[in-house]
Amino acid sequence: MDSSEESKPLLGAVDGSVNLLDAQNDSEEQNYLDKVQNGKLYLATFAAVLGPLSFGFVLGYSSPAIPDLQRISDPNLRLGNEEASWFGSVVTLGAALGGVIGGWLVDKIGRKLSLMMCSIPFIFGFTIIISAQSIWMLYLGRVLTGLASGVTSLVVPLYISETAHTRVRGTLGSCVQLMVVTGIMGAYIAGLVLDWRWLAVVCSLPPALMLVLMCFMPETPRYLLTQNRRAEACVALRFLRGPEVDHEWECRQIEDSSAERGSRLQLQDLQKPEIYKPFIIGVLLMFLQQMTGINAIMFYAQTIFEEANFKNSSVATVIVAAVQVSLTAVAALIMDRAGRKVLLIISGVTMAISTGVFGVYFKLTAADPSNSSIHGLYLFTTPSPGGSTEGALAWLALGSMGMFIAGFALGWGPIPWLVMSEIFPAKSRGFASGACVLTNWGSAFIITKEFHDLLNLLANSGTFWLFSGFCVLNVLFTAFFVPETKGKSLEQIEEHFRGSS
Repeated sequence: MDSSEESKPLLGAVDGSVNLLDAQNDSEEQNYLDKVQNGKLYLATFAAVLGPLSFGFVLGYSSPAIPDLQRISDPNLRLGNEEASWFGSVVTLGAALGGVIGGWLVDKIGRKLSLMMCSIPFIFGFTIIISAQSIWMLYLGRVLTGLASGVTSLVVPLYISETAHTRVRGTLGSCVQLMVVTGIMGAYIAGLVLDWRWLAVVCSLPPALMLVLMCFMPETPRYLLTQNRRAEACVALRFLRGPEVDHEWECRQIEDSSAERGSRLQLQDLQKPEIYKPFIIGVLLMFLQQMTGINAIMFYAQTIFEEANFKNSSVATVIVAAVQVSLTAVAALIMDRAGRKVLLIISGVTMAISTGVFGVYFKLTAADPSNSSIHGLYLFTTPSPGGSTEGALAWLALGSMGMFIAGFALGWGPIPWLVMSEIFPAKSRGFASGACVLTNWGSAFIITKEFHDLLNLLANSGTFWLFSGFCVLNVLFTAFFVPETKGKSLEQIEEHFRGSS
């Protein structure tokens, strides 16, 4: 896709009178947005993103909790290496199941109630962990919190995209990933001073607060309109946009954009370009996000820090999380200025270079058995005093890791979730988003569990060069197939796919 194509509006007009009508609509939209008051929209977004914050605490919980559970005196709770592996990874199975359930739930009872309901397995899951008397209770708690995380990762992006207007949708949508990494960092920091039970208590607080706050937040106007609840949609818009704007105008814009908005998804609808094109793009974005190697990089992060003479590995993990939070915040701030495609391409190029350098690092260290083990998980040994070569290589790995994390946080971390919430038509939004979440978490589980075999098959260097190749593929996929959604309403994006057949 060339620059001239990117600069075209998604609602491409052929007829001169249509151009004039589009210009008039754009002028009306700008006048409307100039009067919007964002305060309560930000409040609703804050209440919703407590879900991703809870999700981040779930992901981050295992890192400080596993060492405690491996040292615990109670044999009924003590984790061996295999049990610890399942304790960390079983969350992804629960999240994949949550994507399937969430895709049905979000269309059946709405975005708001789905979000409130997913706080229950969050709280129950951590309660079971707190009161655990056996390893199976720990697993059950992790599955429940993973289930809630899967529903959350689907519902919250939809809630934000359907309540936000075009000027801030990118920034607010990026807050989903920002709160996830903030939750991970929060779990790491709390884990420095709390044991695993009290850490679970802390992790249960954000979903409890979300449940309370969401009671006072509105359902999304677009969902209400699909249910023919127009009066409630106008009330929701009054809450989200303030009293100074013409709420009827936005209701009409949403209604007029799609005559099929109230219909259900049928099997024959999958033949329509506005359904199958965004579906394929969304699923591939989620698959390619996992194929960047993010889980492998994070797996090696602690060991890389130790090799670079950062002896306190717990503090090191906090540093990694802080880098993620900082760069994800930067992405959120510039999302509606730079656009989605530009950030995805910059992110993909950065990760391709860093994973390529990682492969070179592993190739160099593999030449010396004292430095690494190709088939082992712990690839580094402490360098001997005065070992300048080993130290330089360790810092090469550290630099590559920092570059990769920065690149991922800038684009391929937050944007696939944001684009997922933007590109699907209302009638397929629940089903398609569920498929995306299932793809993401299913891929995460498979890659995590099969990583040992991949190392044995390709060696460490080959594995990271494979990740580098996928990052290059990400860039090409973004350049040619992912539409720019910056500044476009959800209805305009849907019309773009309908008109691109």
